[in-house]
Amino acid sequence: MPEAMDALIRDLSDRDRTVRREAEDNLVALGAQSIDVLLPYVRDTRRGSPRFGAQSVLQRLGDQALPRLRQIRRRGPGQLRRKALEALVDLGGAEVLDDADRRTVERLVRLKLLDESGVSLPLDGGRWLAFPADRFDEAVGALGLHDLRPATSVMGVEAATRATDSMEFQDSRGAKQRAYRVFVTPEFENWRQDLPIRNWRMVWGNSFVDELDGFMLADKLSERCGEAHFYVLDPYHSGSSWYVARNGRRVRSCHNYDDCPQFWGEPLPFEADSIKDAAEGLEDEEYAKGVPHADVAADNLSVEPGPKSADETHGHGWLATTHPELPTVRFKGALPV
Repeated sequence: MPEAMDALIRDLSDRDRTVRREAEDNLVALGAQSIDVLLPYVRDTRRGSPRFGAQSVLQRLGDQALPRLRQIRRRGPGQLRRKALEALVDLGGAEVLDDADRRTVERLVRLKLLDESGVSLPLDGGRWLAFPADRFDEAVGALGLHDLRPATSVMGVEAATRATDSMEFQDSRGAKQRAYRVFVTPEFENWRQDLPIRNWRMVWGNSFVDELDGFMLADKLSERCGEAHFYVLDPYHSGSSWYVARNGRRVRSCHNYDDCPQFWGEPLPFEADSIKDAAEGLEDEEYAKGVPHADVAADNLSVEPGPKSADETHGHGWLATTHPELPTVRFKGALPV
């Protein structure tokens, strides 16, 4: 049997799609017996690794794999215990972990937060909301967030922008619902000394802002927090948007795609110098009506993504969901810490 297993593992990375599929089918048919030989290849980034086939087999096994994975967590072999933990969360979310493993993960997060002296948020596109940091409780209420749990920034960004960040489920009344997982960042200081609001938090959640409309969410946030922003960086389409709302109403926005910025509202104070410089030929004419770029607007109005030093970062981030009956532990997928 060991030799036959090894042959099936090799076939998972065969160039022939039919051979790969047949190997997957045979490993699925073996059930829990195949788990020990599959785990070493979970998230294995070495060239030629059959990681995709191994992960596919585990996904197809689903709940059938959980008892053996839990057994490995408790009894070993030792070299597979970490992989078993990742596979458990990938298959069922943190809710399938036993109490000991759940405490282990929570303790690891707390330890990592102690070392998180500086953080970095992705510069390569995305969309996020921003609100005054001292209005945290109001923002949680405005966005309808539940089950807030401390999270590192790398963990939060992964959860809200790359991993599964939305789920459909049946609530306690049997009605179909959809919930979203979001990440609320630590507090970040803006570099400008003249801003009335210096510290800001961001809200990340791609499905959340796409499906619930980030512009409407900014309006809702600003009703409770006084001011809120929505930013979009879209390098794929060479475009960006920025949107400022105060007390529930838009006061200024810019949509800039194909180098054709469209402004709404009167220019804000931070745009005055750019408009003047454009009129005098000191700045590109695209700034003639205001600041067209979301990253420039964010840098001047609140905070933009990128590396944040320890001096300008305060507190920690939070993972949350948008429905009280769907806690964060229900979302599948192991997250980096």
